[in-house]
Amino acid sequence: MSANIRYIVDDVDAAIEFYRDRLGFAVTTHPAPGFAALRRDDLILLLDAPGAGGAGTAGGNPAPGGWNRFQIQTADLDGLVTMLRDQGVTVRGDLVEGGGGRQILVEDPAGNVIELFEPASR
Repeated sequence: MSANIRYIVDDVDAAIEFYRDRLGFAVTTHPAPGFAALRRDDLILLLDAPGAGGAGTAGGNPAPGGWNRFQIQTADLDGLVTMLRDQGVTVRGDLVEGGGGRQILVEDPAGNVIELFEPASR
């Protein structure tokens, strides 16, 4: 069994650019303007535009945004956040530090949240 994440985005091409060029995802399929599948390590990210049909419409009228998120681990959180801010990426809130490490939230072009996490040194 495998698990994928589906995000609803306003503009699939803008989301592809964000995830590919800023967070290291590779496009595995982009068969129509309203859908794409991307991969980063073992994570498959499915991107759907509202109104594009298919599985993205299951359960009602989808919309981007919210607080659910997936996590990307990095060894250089400060460097990654600086790079993303320089590129105009929206950072949500402040950096949080705890016993397990440090984290901050960023938004894709549609307002979907990604948690960037740097584990604590052990």
